[in-house]
Amino acid sequence: MYVGIDVGTSVVKAAAFDSGGRQLAVESRPVELSLRGGFVEQDMDEVYGAVVDVLGKLAGRVPEPVELAGLTGQGDGVWLVDKEGRPVRSALSWMDGRAHQLLDQWLADGTFETVFRRTGGAMFPGSPGPLLAWLDRYDPKSLDVAAAAVYCKDMVFQRLTGAARATTDVSDASMPFLDPRTRSYDNRVVELLGLTRRRRLLPPVGDPITTGEAREGLPSGTRISNGPYDLPACALGAGVTEPGDGLLIVGTCLAALVATTELDLSGEPAGLYISTDRHGHRLRAMPAMVGTAALDWVLSTTGVTHAEVDELLASTPPGAHGVRVLPYFAPSGERAPFVEPHLRAELSGISLETSKADLIRATCEGIGYAARHCLEAAGLTGSLAVCGGGTRSSAWMQLLADVLGRPLRVVEGEVGARGAVLAAAERYGVSLDAGVWTEPTAIVEPDPGRSAYYSKGFQEHLGRLDEARGRAGR
Repeated sequence: MYVGIDVGTSVVKAAAFDSGGRQLAVESRPVELSLRGGFVEQDMDEVYGAVVDVLGKLAGRVPEPVELAGLTGQGDGVWLVDKEGRPVRSALSWMDGRAHQLLDQWLADGTFETVFRRTGGAMFPGSPGPLLAWLDRYDPKSLDVAAAAVYCKDMVFQRLTGAARATTDVSDASMPFLDPRTRSYDNRVVELLGLTRRRRLLPPVGDPITTGEAREGLPSGTRISNGPYDLPACALGAGVTEPGDGLLIVGTCLAALVATTELDLSGEPAGLYISTDRHGHRLRAMPAMVGTAALDWVLSTTGVTHAEVDELLASTPPGAHGVRVLPYFAPSGERAPFVEPHLRAELSGISLETSKADLIRATCEGIGYAARHCLEAAGLTGSLAVCGGGTRSSAWMQLLADVLGRPLRVVEGEVGARGAVLAAAERYGVSLDAGVWTEPTAIVEPDPGRSAYYSKGFQEHLGRLDEARGRAGR
């Protein structure tokens, strides 16, 4: 069997697949996030313990020999480790907002734009550049004693394999220090962010992806590869490799990805270019902060369960009786397809006659408009795959197809873990039929009438968003 490990922000998963890509079993374990005053951190030992735990349980359910394993996980943030890959302090999550004042400064003085023009990465508070700069100012002792500032999967890989030093891959390194043309760190960017004396903390980039043999969690000697991180791994797992084709990950946050061979560093700085294993091939990524977390907040506030969503969406018409939601609920604002750390959610058109169904439909429509904004900014011209927890709602998928005005290739299951296995197979020269492994579960066609309605609604959404950004920027 083949094992994919996906170390998510709130859940760690391990999935087993047969040689034809059929998912045999999945084990998962939740992990905690510490949230306080805009600081969002994770306990690295808890995260690593969860990885070992799910691998052990998976082996108990599917006791076949493991041909190879692929590892992926959440990107961005800062995971400071010592020489053995053990934590120096709690990990700073990609959701962390503590560095927003530094980002405000860089937005004002042009540093933010200069970095984007060099690397194609639009920094946000939870990206490594701002977080490392914050640590350098306010917690320098942690940086002094650390051997490396890595990413989530890199910490896990080093400890699973006992590697002598931490490494990362071109996908994780893409934000914000990697020059996408040379596939190496841009030392001028390091200098611009005031981190020259911390340059030693940036881990070597394994290009191609670093491989090793497991000594814990998996059977000893199991071949394992480190990366790519979860966004490009999902693209691989959904079969998004041809230029122009795209993927929308409907999870806690939305992530819009479009495969490309182009590198356009003009226009409004936003998102990033994710380098891939294939030289010259990248993913234009617009990983928004908005996503199912916005819907979860509305459901919790209204006392509605996820099981009721489909019925409620069917009970109120497109437009939700005039209720509109700008779904930017994240405490760190928005990062794609624009960067505005101070943007917040707005609800309008609400009266005493507004129902719970109206609020939920308006929220789903607002998330759909945000997704369309991201996909258009990323340059989608081909087919669109969709994956993530949101695909479990058939009514929401139909609404999303209508708002986007295009068919959706729904890919279910553990798509990130599947992509990690395909990356590992490529790295080890193991022949797997990627077309079979990435076949969609369903195709959802848009309704022409509703799509025409939502096309107008999208333009109105952009107008409201412009006004909201103006207020946030003051």
